Amino acid sequence: MTGYQVAQVVPSAAKKTTGTTGTDSTPVHRSTRSAASAWLLDGLTDRSGSHPGPHADSVEKTHSWWRVMCLTGVDYFSTLGYQPAIAAVAAGLLSPLATIVLVALTLFGALPVYRRVARESFRGEGSISMLERLLPWWGGKLFVLVLLGFAATDFMITITLSAADATAHAVENPFAPAWFEGNEVLITLVFVGLLAAVFLRGFKEAISIAVVLVAVFLALNAIVIAVSFVHIGSDFTVVDDWWQALTAQHSNPLLMVGIALLVFPKLALGLSGFETGVAVMPQIKGGPKDTPENPEARIKGAQRLLTTAALIMSAFLITSSIVTTFLIPQSEFQPGGEANGRALAYLAHEYLGDGFGTLYDVSTICILWFAGASAMAGLLNLVPRYLPRYGMAPQWARAVRPLVIVFTVIAFAITIAFQADVDAQGGAYATGVLVLITSASVAVTLSALHKNQRKRTIGFAIISVVFVYTTVVNVIERPDGVRIAALFILGIMVVSLVSRVQRSFQLRATSVQLDPTAERFVTADTNDHGSIHVIAHEPDADDSADEYRMKLHDERRDSGIPARAPVLFLEVYPGDSSNFEEDLVVRGVMRNGYRVLQVSSGNVPNTLAAVLLAIRDQSGIVPNVYFEWTEGNPLSNMFRFLITGTGEVAPVTREVLRRAEPNTTHRPNVHVG
Repeated sequence: MTGYQVAQVVPSAAKKTTGTTGTDSTPVHRSTRSAASAWLLDGLTDRSGSHPGPHADSVEKTHSWWRVMCLTGVDYFSTLGYQPAIAAVAAGLLSPLATIVLVALTLFGALPVYRRVARESFRGEGSISMLERLLPWWGGKLFVLVLLGFAATDFMITITLSAADATAHAVENPFAPAWFEGNEVLITLVFVGLLAAVFLRGFKEAISIAVVLVAVFLALNAIVIAVSFVHIGSDFTVVDDWWQALTAQHSNPLLMVGIALLVFPKLALGLSGFETGVAVMPQIKGGPKDTPENPEARIKGAQRLLTTAALIMSAFLITSSIVTTFLIPQSEFQPGGEANGRALAYLAHEYLGDGFGTLYDVSTICILWFAGASAMAGLLNLVPRYLPRYGMAPQWARAVRPLVIVFTVIAFAITIAFQADVDAQGGAYATGVLVLITSASVAVTLSALHKNQRKRTIGFAIISVVFVYTTVVNVIERPDGVRIAALFILGIMVVSLVSRVQRSFQLRATSVQLDPTAERFVTADTNDHGSIHVIAHEPDADDSADEYRMKLHDERRDSGIPARAPVLFLEVYPGDSSNFEEDLVVRGVMRNGYRVLQVSSGNVPNTLAAVLLAIRDQSGIVPNVYFEWTEGNPLSNMFRFLITGTGEVAPVTREVLRRAEPNTTHRPNVHVG
């Protein structure tokens, strides 16, 4: 930052003066940046907590809900590339029955939950923002960080698992070069690198690309499944063979159902895509009657998106599990088998020839690769919405390109660690998906309870219990998912703590708005006296006229305020100290005959500095501010400042002002008595 520039005074009854770097009043001087830095930070202009990336709150072009469905569908529908094989490995001959359980949970569990999330979190923040609102102060922030860790697990593993499965389809193709085999890690890294290149260049045509990929992929899958059913019908002995083998393993039908209920958590990959579905809501075209507070048409479009995607996927999941279980020997699903991770591709080559099979492989490779794009977009949507706003990430975390580079490096590390093995990454993927869906279920349950909707509360509570059970079972059976998520959570916590400390002396106000009375106070002093004197006063519910009089008397005596110079008292009322960025509203009031500026905030020194700079920009005069020394141990005051936003108010205010405005002639003058 090069300095807080004096903003032009614009007469207004409720003028907003931004108080952070990079805004109109504090322009970032790009001339001081190198060309590489300017390219990396391109688009880093919005400091208000909204996101300039692929899922911005306000996008230049919106689309019909079915087109946006394809964007989230490259993640959701692409699981057909590997889900049938994973289901066969997890459930064996019971795969169709376990898949039916999964579909029931999709349609009667996840779908109702996320239709509610779409209504209550329509700006693209997803279910995490609902819990953030329900859990204030530091507890809420820490909980969000944990959920972000699981979300990062979900999206990062989506990138690496999808790329690894795209590699598997490429390697197993009969026309693939011989050198492909044995170089799976290298090929997967190339896929991840190409994905990064797309985002580093731009992501404007993502939806158009997604529509083509989804249409072609689903059409080819429909052909493969239809032809497979024809083969089952022409040779019904495969059904008899399946049934005999199944009854030989499990003679009791009730036992089959019980086992299917127990193993279906292993099929949780088929639930992916719901969180992405609500994240892309800002891309959906609204209606003429939509308002920012109630975009009804956009909400209905999102609900249609979720419902249609769930129905399409459910039909494909059930039919694909049937044909793959009936027509593919169980041994082929195991590691090293030709159907491992690519069951429908196996059928495409087996029954439609290598030409069609190759076309299917190419389509699958493309959509699996682009599924990583959907996940990357999800990461670029979530991280800038939360961490910079909490002060728990550097400012550059709001720019798309630096984040793409960071996420790509992490994806490289995960790919190398797992040796591009699809099966090895399944547990971590399922853990991330299930934790997000479980948190969404809990969020909508609490929301329904808060609104006294008894029947919905009970229904959502039952769904929450089912998802909690599913998550716990998945964690017990595949603890590697929690270990990976724990690494992400630990990394986020460490980065958040370091960043919060490093940014503690920054201006935190995204805007400062003086109400008409406050503006009149400032203007009066400017016009009548040509100087502004502000006394920082700690508010008290029992503040009396005597207290204000004694405070003024002491400051005139100790700090040299001229006897006839008018003064303004500035009071900061405590708010949520866990917040980092805030929109400040300064109210002017007459209290016991004294003019008082009142503002609510979770951080006192940074707020005082922002208001003083706003007064300067409003009036064109550098104000003087007067403090008393804070009592107490300096070390404990430092921790009080970091945690509660108070502590050593006077010196911290001066330090914030010093960093915000290097020019001493433009910097508000701090006096301590």
